[in-house]
Amino acid sequence: MDHAERTNAGAARVVLVSRVGCHLCDDGREVVRAVAEGAGVAWEEVDVDADPELRRRFTDKVPVVLVDGAERDFGRLDADRLRQALAGRRWWRRGR
Repeated sequence: MDHAERTNAGAARVVLVSRVGCHLCDDGREVVRAVAEGAGVAWEEVDVDADPELRRRFTDKVPVVLVDGAERDFGRLDADRLRQALAGRRWWRRGR
């Protein structure tokens, strides 16, 4: 996988749901890569358009970050929110 960084065996804790040709997804990939590497957690990227269920749920929200299966951020991804989610802190969206 080109965009997956696997530092642990098994499933990735962080999943980036993205779309080809999405500039926010390109930016978000760098945020996820940096935070996941810094935290030493596995991450992977999936194409929203390759899965009908993902497309139904997230088509207008990409990029979307899932941590341990729960949606944690979307749109312009924030490194601090992702770090907090990985630390187990509750998630909220300010001003959106």
